[in-house]
Amino acid sequence: MDRAPTGIDGLDELIEGGIPRRRMVLVSGSTGTGKTIFSAQYIYRGAVDYGEPGIFVTLDERPSTIREDMLQFGWDFKALEDKGMIRIIDGTVTKVGIPSEEEYALPETGFNLDKLLVEIIKAVKEMGVKRLVVDSLPALGFKYDTEAEVRKAILKMSYVLAKTGVTSIVTTEIPENAGVYSKYGVEEYVADGLIVLRYGALGGRATRTLQVRKMRGTKHSEFVHPLEITRERGIVVYPIEEV
Repeated sequence: MDRAPTGIDGLDELIEGGIPRRRMVLVSGSTGTGKTIFSAQYIYRGAVDYGEPGIFVTLDERPSTIREDMLQFGWDFKALEDKGMIRIIDGTVTKVGIPSEEEYALPETGFNLDKLLVEIIKAVKEMGVKRLVVDSLPALGFKYDTEAEVRKAILKMSYVLAKTGVTSIVTTEIPENAGVYSKYGVEEYVADGLIVLRYGALGGRATRTLQVRKMRGTKHSEFVHPLEITRERGIVVYPIEEV
């Protein structure tokens, strides 16, 4: 099976070399678990290490904030945007209702899934996009009246993304220790893979972990693995044997 290396140190060894191409993986976790860094690393390393153009759709954080925050790891998103290797689509304007200063943005009049999908399809054709991130799905809930409508939108997005041929990561936020894996209870079933990030404390020290709960077509690790966010390498996932 053709796979897309994630560019996240220690993760590809757990999933037979990477994410199966043209599939969608859900990255789930509570606040502070590293979902946005995980997603940005996937897009950045894909462009730098593997020459694969990528799209980062941000529905929560302003693009300028993402560019600034990722510089702490030495990831210059702006330089890759200028080269046509990365495109950030600003979806935050749909929540605040003011025009975006970004070149690529959704209408400030309100979230429109169809327009977002059109932007993604257009970028795939223009840039030859291979990777996509949507961060994060709960932001969709602001523009829909019922959870049924949100679920329908997620199903539609999953179907269209599969048709474009991109290998995508979408994030969702869950309450701490809630015993669930998604906000709306459908994402983990629609997605081809589920990676759960957790944040806790051990002996008075904050710890982060990663677990691959599901990865279709893949013999994956079933253990909970320690995860560290480093300045030099971004997210690093460690084998159980090292702990």
